[in-house]
Amino acid sequence: MSAHYYLTTPIYYVNDKPHIGHAYTTLACDALARFKRLDGYEVKFLTGTDEHGQKVETAAENAGIDPQAFTDKVSQNFRDLAGVMNFSNDDFIRTTEERHRKACQTIWNKLLEKGHIYLGAYEGWYSVRDEAFFTETEVVDGKAPTGAPVEWVEEPSYFFDLSKWQEPLLKYYEEHPDFIAPPARRNEVTSFVKSGLRDLSVSRTSFKWGVPVPGDDAHIMYVWLDALTNYITAAGYPDTESSDYKAFWPADLHMVGKDILRFHAVYWPAFLMAADLPLPKRVFAHGWWTNEGQKISKSVGNVIDPLELIEKYGLDQVRYFLLREVPFGNDGDFSHTAMINRMNSELANDFGNLSQRVLSMIAKNCDGTVPAHGDFTEADKVLLDAAAGLLDTLRQAYDAQAFNKALDQVWQIVGDANRYVDEMAPWALKKTDPDRMATVLYVLADTIRVLGVLMQPVVPDSAAKMLDQLALGAEDRKFAALGTRLVPGTELPKPVPVFPRYVEPETAEA
Repeated sequence: MSAHYYLTTPIYYVNDKPHIGHAYTTLACDALARFKRLDGYEVKFLTGTDEHGQKVETAAENAGIDPQAFTDKVSQNFRDLAGVMNFSNDDFIRTTEERHRKACQTIWNKLLEKGHIYLGAYEGWYSVRDEAFFTETEVVDGKAPTGAPVEWVEEPSYFFDLSKWQEPLLKYYEEHPDFIAPPARRNEVTSFVKSGLRDLSVSRTSFKWGVPVPGDDAHIMYVWLDALTNYITAAGYPDTESSDYKAFWPADLHMVGKDILRFHAVYWPAFLMAADLPLPKRVFAHGWWTNEGQKISKSVGNVIDPLELIEKYGLDQVRYFLLREVPFGNDGDFSHTAMINRMNSELANDFGNLSQRVLSMIAKNCDGTVPAHGDFTEADKVLLDAAAGLLDTLRQAYDAQAFNKALDQVWQIVGDANRYVDEMAPWALKKTDPDRMATVLYVLADTIRVLGVLMQPVVPDSAAKMLDQLALGAEDRKFAALGTRLVPGTELPKPVPVFPRYVEPETAEA
C-alpha cells in the first residue's frame, strides 16, 4: 500500500481577482505535491475558494447580483489560474457547496454538544476586510494591526470557549516543535497565545451570507470557523469511516500566507481539539512579495498579475523564479531584472545549454543513440554519484518546504556537469580517443536524466521536453527509476533547445 500525503492551500477569498500571492502559495503546494507523487505517494492536493462573509455580500450588492452568482463568477477565476499555472490539484473546494455546509454544521453541533459553544452578546471592534475581531489594545487610530478600518459591532453572538485552550495549545506546540514553521512564526504564535486568549465570537446576525447555525437561523457561522472546516470537508468529514478520511486526515501540511497564520495555528487546532478530531501535522507560513522594492497594493496600482508574467516570460520560467529567488518563508522582492537574470544565466545558460550541447554531440557523433560506455574513471564516478545522491537531499529540503535550497542543490550538480564537460573536452576526445568520448557523453547524458527527473516538480513542461529527448518512458520518470541508468543503443530524437534565452522586446520608437 502506498503512503498518503495530504496538503492544502488556504481557500482564497472571492472578493477579488487572483494575484501573485495566490499563485505563489499554490505553486509551492503544487511543486511539493508533484514531488511526493513522483516519490510514490498517493497525494491529495486541495485548493479552493472561501465564498461567505460580509465582504462578499457587500461586493455582490455593489455589483448588483445575487451573492451565489457573484461567487460562481469569481471562483472560476481561481480555477482558471490553476489551469494556466499548470497546478495539479486533486480537488477544488467551494464553501458554498452542500458537502461543506454539512461538515460545518456537524462540527458546530459537536462543539455545542461538548459544551464549547454558548450564546452571549458581542461588543467590540471588527474588521470587515480581515473578517476578524480585535481588542481595544490592538486597535490604533481606528485601524486594525493590518491597517484595515474597524467598526464597533454590538450583536447577539455564539462564543467558542477559546480561553480554555490556552494551556493545551502551548503544551501541543512544545510537544510538536515542527507543527508551526518557520521557527520565527512559531515564536510569534507562542507569544500570542501566552499573552492570553479570549473566547471567540463564532456567529453573526448582522448579515446573511454564510452557513446557517444549526437550530438558530437568525445566526450564521463566523466565516473563519466555516472556512477552516474546508480542510476536513475535502477529506470526507463528517464520514470519519470513509476511505478518504482514514487515508488523508490529519493533513500533512497546511500552507498559508503569514497574515492568516493565527487562524490556522491557534483557532483551527483549538476547534479540532474541542471536537476531539486529530490536528494537522504542520502549518507553514510563507512571506509576502514586494514589487521592485515597493509594497504591493491596489491603491498604488502595482499588483503583479501572474497571467501577465507568464505571457511575458513563460510558465516554467515564472514557476522557477518564484521558488528559487528567496528562501521560502521569507519575504521576497519581485524585480524584472532578477527574473531575466535567473532565466538567462541559470535556465538557459547553465541547464539548457548543458542539455543542448551534450545531446547535440551525441546526435552528431554517436548516431543519435545513447552512447556505449567503457569503464568509469574516478571523475566519472564523482559526477554520477553526486547526481545519485541528490534525491535524499531533495527529500529533506521538500519536507522542510525549503524549495530554494532544493534548487541550490540541483544547480550544484548542473555546475559540476558543466565543469566536467569543459575538463573532459569530448570534442577533442573525438579525434584522440572516441571510446573515451562516448563514455564522457554517456556520463553527461545520464546526469541530465537525473536532473531532468528531479526538476519535474518545478518546471514540469520543460523537464518533460528534456526527458523526451532522452527517450524516457513514463515509469522511467518516477523517482523509483533514478537508480537505473540509460540503456546504450537507445535511439534518441533530434535535440531541441528547452530553455530559450529571454531577449527584451524592442520598443518601437515614436
